[in-house]
Amino acid sequence: MRRLIAALFAVLIASAAQAVEMGDDGLHKPDWLRETFKDLQEDRAEAEAEGKRLMIIVEQRGCSYCREMHEKTFTDPRVKSMLEEDYFPVQVNLHGDLEIVDIDGEVLSEKAATRKWGVLFTPTMILLPMEVSDDASAAAQAAAVMPGAFSASTTLDLLTWVKEERYLDQSEEDFQRYHARMVSERGGEGID
Repeated sequence: MRRLIAALFAVLIASAAQAVEMGDDGLHKPDWLRETFKDLQEDRAEAEAEGKRLMIIVEQRGCSYCREMHEKTFTDPRVKSMLEEDYFPVQVNLHGDLEIVDIDGEVLSEKAATRKWGVLFTPTMILLPMEVSDDASAAAQAAAVMPGAFSASTTLDLLTWVKEERYLDQSEEDFQRYHARMVSERGGEGID
């Protein structure tokens, strides 16, 4: 009985350690997420000054897939390290009313922006290239868009694929082939 109680206590502690703080808006607020005024033109400039890529994460209150990404995927040390070192992650609420400035300068609410970008699922990650112009929306210039929750290995592969600018020439290896090669090189780890 004592061992059972100790095991249950260990599970509770491990679960609490993976929990991510929630904001007043009901969205997860990990420490690597950038709190900004949601002016994506300014965010892009700040990301560029830091040598990072702008990444937009669209989420919504009560999203079980968002919770899964925050508790299982984003806490993976490999993924978390890339999010901190190589990306400038900005969170957008799928149903939010906060004002946002898109890359093209259009001012609109978060929910109007996500409709403009064609986001249907949460979470959705929009990863931008290092160089963007101010004549198209964030989604129109995306290097990659990841709609839905994926494993740490798949997410790591996408973050790496974008960071290494493999999207610029997909004639020999698009993301799916790159991911399959990475899974094979890891001995099957990352199949999901």
